[in-house]
Amino acid sequence: MTAKPLHETVLMLEAVDALKIRAGGIYLDATFGRGGHSKSILKRLGPRGKLIVLDQDPEAIAVATKLREQDSRLEVVHAAFSHIGELADAQGIDGKIDGVLFDLGVSSPQLDTAARGFSFLRDGPLDMRMNPEKGISAAQWINSAAEKEIADVIYRFGEERYSRRMARRIILKRKSNPIITTGQLAEIIKQANPAWERDKHPATRAFQAIRIFINNEFDELEKGLDQALDLLKIGGRLVVISFHSLEDRIVKKFIALQTKGDNFPRDLPVSHDLLNPRLKSIGKVARADQCEVEKNPRARSALMRVAEKIA
Repeated sequence: MTAKPLHETVLMLEAVDALKIRAGGIYLDATFGRGGHSKSILKRLGPRGKLIVLDQDPEAIAVATKLREQDSRLEVVHAAFSHIGELADAQGIDGKIDGVLFDLGVSSPQLDTAARGFSFLRDGPLDMRMNPEKGISAAQWINSAAEKEIADVIYRFGEERYSRRMARRIILKRKSNPIITTGQLAEIIKQANPAWERDKHPATRAFQAIRIFINNEFDELEKGLDQALDLLKIGGRLVVISFHSLEDRIVKKFIALQTKGDNFPRDLPVSHDLLNPRLKSIGKVARADQCEVEKNPRARSALMRVAEKIA
């Protein structure tokens, strides 16, 4: 019998501490995953508290639904980040949320389950969709997209300098046989990458890029952050854990813009409070400590940013 993939929640205590849980508060875990953060939040909520959990992945929703059967303070929503605003309108909680948590990236069960098609280390169907019931799979896209589009995606979302070589080889290989498994794609990209990095698979950046593109992750994140800000009450906390520089760049820019406020000319004699800033940044960017990284190597790239709504 094969053991079920385990999921180690990254920066769990740090993230929940940063939310400043109030016993009777309302909180949103926008990335339920396997419920590590959510269970920790529930432990700190009182009987009148409420936790709304969101996820695109049907498997994550199944886990959340079972937890909901044990705890009536939990509400489960199967949706992407871009639907957070609709959720708030439907429930009348716009501007009433005490804290929102985003734990970005791919969960361990998604990576470790070959059938989900996320990993270049496990051969399986080339899918990569967070929600397998929506959109096109990575295989459908990789076998139909133009060479330039493939190269642009790998470069833009993976920062891969050999993106054109990789795209050229993908086009060449798919002429003879469709690319339908992760193993096929990983081998093609590996052969096209002339500069392997130590301790990093040569297909790492390309797989990351294709996954981000297939799931429209950056656009979803930008919409989710905008809508989460409207959900928060004054004094509410926004906590975001990202796992690579491109994600973190979006989060950092968002917090910086909302902290700065209106974009008036620098030499205009206007005090900062008149610029209508909506957030204030809390503390410095946090990272997993060495003990956590040794226990869970995937935590080494995690960055956590925290902000509080002030207007």
